[in-house]
Amino acid sequence: MRALKAILTAAGQLKRQMDEKEDILALIALMDVNLPKFTLNDIPLFRSITSDLFPGIELPEREYTLILNAIAESCQENNWIQQSEFVNKCVQLYDTIMVRHGLMIVGDSMSGKTAIIQCLAKSMCKLHGVQQFNRVEINKLNPKSIMMNQLYGLFDNDTKQWTDGVLPKIMRELATQGDLPERKWIVFDGPVDAVWIENMNTVLDDNKKLCLTSGEIIKLTKWMTMMFEVEDL
Repeated sequence: MRALKAILTAAGQLKRQMDEKEDILALIALMDVNLPKFTLNDIPLFRSITSDLFPGIELPEREYTLILNAIAESCQENNWIQQSEFVNKCVQLYDTIMVRHGLMIVGDSMSGKTAIIQCLAKSMCKLHGVQQFNRVEINKLNPKSIMMNQLYGLFDNDTKQWTDGVLPKIMRELATQGDLPERKWIVFDGPVDAVWIENMNTVLDDNKKLCLTSGEIIKLTKWMTMMFEVEDL
């Protein structure tokens, strides 16, 4: 259902931007939402399935001129090599952020995950105020570098006092900024395990709420995105 919701969200955004038939919009949405998730071997299979579902449909050229020019400038300023794969991943990350508030960026160390995030953030900052682009603020932490109590907070049963964790402090500060048109990315740069990710369930589903043991609930705003930068799944 989450995958279907993301496709419908993407299709709705495309319908407001493009004057195309509904089957073309549906196919573009399927491609935008699903292609970034697949490995190299899965892409031909997916394209084969979609060609059977949408026979004879030719996809129109997408208009990415603004973001591509900004990516080119960011690469030049930061000495990043402007390879087609790097640029495509930046565009795919942008498309994914538009329809999901939680996502994972997967790849080996030194594969360019951090560079892609930074490049897209710099490019969106350059385009601030143009169309749907806004500035980006990145808040990065390594969840495995600290204890669970330090990450989420601790409620002392003896003193009845609550000690804030790193994540609630960051989220509360970003959430209280309200509808300020600036995208806020919280990047978890480290391996995911069942211990600390369990408390993120209500954040990553449609509730978009971090529920703390103190009873406090922090709700994500529409500008906030949770990213997980991991080596594997």
